[in-house]
Amino acid sequence: MPDITHQRCHNHMQREAVARCPACGRFFCRECITEHEDKVLCAACLRRLVVPFGKTSDRFRGVFRLGHFLLGILILYVLFYYFAQVLLALPSDFHEGTLWQTGWWTGS
Repeated sequence: MPDITHQRCHNHMQREAVARCPACGRFFCRECITEHEDKVLCAACLRRLVVPFGKTSDRFRGVFRLGHFLLGILILYVLFYYFAQVLLALPSDFHEGTLWQTGWWTGS
């Protein structure tokens, strides 16, 4: 087995290796290696571990977006409906502008 002190990074040949990926067995520098679940892995091996979980959630992403859109439309509809009900409950004098004329509170 080769000694790590004489190894170079698989991605950057000018840099010396600091770790060996246990999944693929290649040597990497500090920038090319990361820790995941208490293991030191290279980016390619980490991608192989993580991507299958991401693809299952991508399947329903469009359905969730459509659901959020429809829920937003429903909330806006309900808000505007009740706002219109409040406006309709106001007296007709308010809508005609006579409510704001001088002396409206005395009825003259």
